Amino acid sequence: MPVPADPTVLHPMPEQPRVVLLRALVKSPLIEVGEYTYYDDPDDATTAFETRNVLYHYGPEKLVIGRFCALGTGVRFLMNGANHRMDGPSTFPFPTMGGSWAEHFDLLTGLPNRGDTVVGNDVWFGYGTTVMPGVRIGHGAIIGAGSVVTADVPDYGIVGGNPARLIRSRYSEADVARLLAVAWWDWPAEHITDQVRTIMSGSVDDLVAAAPSSAAPHAPAPETVSPKASPRRPA
Repeated sequence: MPVPADPTVLHPMPEQPRVVLLRALVKSPLIEVGEYTYYDDPDDATTAFETRNVLYHYGPEKLVIGRFCALGTGVRFLMNGANHRMDGPSTFPFPTMGGSWAEHFDLLTGLPNRGDTVVGNDVWFGYGTTVMPGVRIGHGAIIGAGSVVTADVPDYGIVGGNPARLIRSRYSEADVARLLAVAWWDWPAEHITDQVRTIMSGSVDDLVAAAPSSAAPHAPAPETVSPKASPRRPA
């Protein structure tokens, strides 16, 4: 009988300690990560992700990453705490330096805040990707190595560059709608295990045909798959 991979282990590949499942690693209440999402780092994969890869994260906004995402080495998420005032002659954050300057901390309230950074399911981040605050990345997207993502990425879009631009969509609009409707990442682990080959190498038709009876077979309305749509949070 096929056995699903264990989503609770820290190192899914024991011979490769540089690969970690982030759900088993992350402790911050401001970070949510779905099952099977992994990060690759040859230097310090087990302790440094929350401090080295999620920067300026003082809250209350969250970083939400879905299931089955692949994060290459050096992927970084910049959060809203990185923002500075830009409406005066200087952008320097004087109150954070202490002394009497701290009396002016009110000058740092009300800075621009784009809200949560939300990543969908089955997203592949290439080496050295940087994601700016408040960005929403759709399901099935691919982020090219070295990209700086400053704007929302549509479901199944491929983006690259600085700033990242949409290169192309992986599928037609109709097929993207079908993929979102079937939502294979929400299937029971046992069913995913039975259908690994279909999920990895099958056609959209194959995937729809392989869906469990509980999966919705109908495509959502087109407006639900716009680039601005917020991906679902991980279970």
